[in-house]
Amino acid sequence: MACGLTSLLAALDRARARPVLIEASGEAVTGGDLLRRSANIACALERRGPKGSRALVPAWPTAETVAALVGAMRAGWIAVPLGLRYRAREILHVVRDCRPAATVGPPHPAWPEVVAAEPAAPAPLEPAEDRTKAPVDPQDPATPCLVVYTSGTTGRSKGAVHTQRSVFGAMGVLARAWGFGPDDVLAHTLPLHHVHGLCIGIFATLASGVTVRLAERFDPAAVVAAFEAGATLYCGVPTQYVRLLEHLEAHPDAARVLARARLFTSGSAALPVRVFEAFENRTGHRILERYGMTETMITLSNPLDGPRVPGTVGYPLPGFEIRVEPSTDPEMAGAGELLVRGLGLFAEYYGAPEATADAFTGDGFFRTGDLVRRDPDGRVRIVGRISADIIKTGGFKVAAPEIEAVLLDDPRVAEAAVFGVPDDAYGEAIAAAVVLRPDAFGLEGIGDALVARCAEQLAGYKKPRHLLVLDGLPRNAMGKVQKHVLRDLVARGAPAEGTSDDTQASRAGR
Repeated sequence: MACGLTSLLAALDRARARPVLIEASGEAVTGGDLLRRSANIACALERRGPKGSRALVPAWPTAETVAALVGAMRAGWIAVPLGLRYRAREILHVVRDCRPAATVGPPHPAWPEVVAAEPAAPAPLEPAEDRTKAPVDPQDPATPCLVVYTSGTTGRSKGAVHTQRSVFGAMGVLARAWGFGPDDVLAHTLPLHHVHGLCIGIFATLASGVTVRLAERFDPAAVVAAFEAGATLYCGVPTQYVRLLEHLEAHPDAARVLARARLFTSGSAALPVRVFEAFENRTGHRILERYGMTETMITLSNPLDGPRVPGTVGYPLPGFEIRVEPSTDPEMAGAGELLVRGLGLFAEYYGAPEATADAFTGDGFFRTGDLVRRDPDGRVRIVGRISADIIKTGGFKVAAPEIEAVLLDDPRVAEAAVFGVPDDAYGEAIAAAVVLRPDAFGLEGIGDALVARCAEQLAGYKKPRHLLVLDGLPRNAMGKVQKHVLRDLVARGAPAEGTSDDTQASRAGR
């Protein structure tokens, strides 16, 4: 598979005559349909602005979104997918950071708020049928084509800029490693604004001739129904496998349907060994676990053919190399930070040269921030994160400082700390501890109000599920908040003060 957009366009051309390549919202779309729709968008963008301009694409789970993303790339523009759960605050940061020149596709639910707050927000594109010319598809694999925003320890998300080579080259390697082909059908239930759902779920599959059935949302019964209808592949996150197991517990016969699959994979967070084993016991499938990041694409994988060891993410894929930088922490003997170099690495953080430089070693390895150990046979195990400020919850990576900033914006809050706590379903759940200003002590429902504030201003998966109201935050001699002490406090279960949905709020002393 070629390392560029041409590999995808060639695959779409080969699929012109197939009855369906993407199925979404009751619509069956062929490869020819996608080529035509993306060409119309590309021609409209070429008239709108120069190559290298940015196009926001709200990540609706539709063929229209796929056409918008491919169309932007065909115009030489850079596609910037927007998560549908983003709130106006989060979108405003993206708009002000990458200064897009157009939005493509149906508007984002929060777009009216964005336009009201930012007069420079771009106007939507109106692609029309254009029979006069075809787009000039960029041929250079080094052409930037995608910006994916990722959480960081500063709290402000950064835009990871990917090139045609890093996207389609890395996805070609992955597709070959997993045996993707025209006989496969993917049951797709992931969001389209992350590498997992977009680059694996759309680019790797379509460039390999895989038929993609896009679901509006994850539903265990619908996943089973997709396999009854002929699906062969499923790429999920650990939380989804937990929900599937719950469904199989209630509907044991569904296990025989899932057993028909060719391959189940998991990523975006560590898959608990107990979930791996329970799924194998139910369906006979050993889930293939892999590792990747927004900045690196998919770099490690357990083998398609060969032992898949629970608790590990396998070996480097072709085109990648790794190094483990030993930890200086005596408690982490034998572990170290995973460093990655190779085909799928991003080019830069958009407009942030210092952050880009800090992310790499002098010899070009990317610092992942993940702590790993290597087994004697070379397999990699993820054992933690270097920073406590990055929380992996339900397959999403969340920056604690971003949530802390929302809490501290509330005039009733004097101090705030956000951290992750172990959770069977989500891997980690988000917890927050706040210290109130003197005039706010004793206010009824303060915990619920603060959680509601987070839900209003941030994507729902960033909402704290535990909230503690404390007299003070525990700090070390240097004044740094001791988040491990706060985690222990949640584990001990302080008396509940109030609840908000599945959020637990409590009041406790230091």
